[in-house]
Amino acid sequence: MKKYIILIPVFNDWISVFKLIDNIDLQISDQSVDIIIVNDASTENFETSRKQFSKINSVKILNLKENGGHRKAIATGLKYCEQNLSYDFIIPMDGDGEDRPEELKNFFLASEKQDANVITGMRVKRSEGLLFKSLYFIHKCITKFITGKDIRFGNFTCLSKQAVTTLLSDGSIWLSFSGAVTKHFSSHDTINSYRGSRYFGPSKMSLFKLILHSQRISAVFKEVVFVRIVALILILGLLAYYISAYFLILALSGWVFLFFIVYLAIDNDMNKLNNSLKNIKDLTNIYSR
Repeated sequence: MKKYIILIPVFNDWISVFKLIDNIDLQISDQSVDIIIVNDASTENFETSRKQFSKINSVKILNLKENGGHRKAIATGLKYCEQNLSYDFIIPMDGDGEDRPEELKNFFLASEKQDANVITGMRVKRSEGLLFKSLYFIHKCITKFITGKDIRFGNFTCLSKQAVTTLLSDGSIWLSFSGAVTKHFSSHDTINSYRGSRYFGPSKMSLFKLILHSQRISAVFKEVVFVRIVALILILGLLAYYISAYFLILALSGWVFLFFIVYLAIDNDMNKLNNSLKNIKDLTNIYSR
């Protein structure tokens, strides 16, 4: 029997997380499943005394001292699991319902039938409005243009123990989860994934966060990005010389973009990843069979 850990980062959205776990319990057949909630220094309390599950083995909360955002919470959770727990696969997923628990069965089936290191939930349909879908499409096109990578997945993945070790071998996962997966695994298995609707409240993904997300992915591939953007700047310089000086504005924007990528790439830091366990306050066991 394969042993799975489902890793769920959360900041204050407790009502959604526990609804998600209720729904996860319905998707388990003969798998061994433990839940680790990474509490990213939430400021709101939660009630767990009434929780009972029929298939889940245990639910534990890894409490962090300081908030660092979802990507750092996932990286810290992976680091903790690698050093302290026994498992065959880890499945990181968002705790708000947008990663649909119904698709866990597809991950279970794929991981048990194939000798796969990484299985990603490839987004084939999203639930957001037309504006956000359009902006997300632009984000994907720009990311592919400057990195050469077509990244169509988020946190919702299934990682073997070997894959987790590989991802934790450098600091890129501290910078971008999907970027790190793409960097280390140029090819991987996929399942089709439909973006669900949040259980409660509006989406927390803003235009600014989407741009920052795109920039962080680019920063993982900073060497490739540097070559491509410098080549583009040179082309714009020639266009400015022969056609119009206005192309210098675009060239200047390219240098600003590169500066920002270099700044973000500072977070690609193995020391920060290795020291992430110091940000753990405690581990709380809220349910076990």
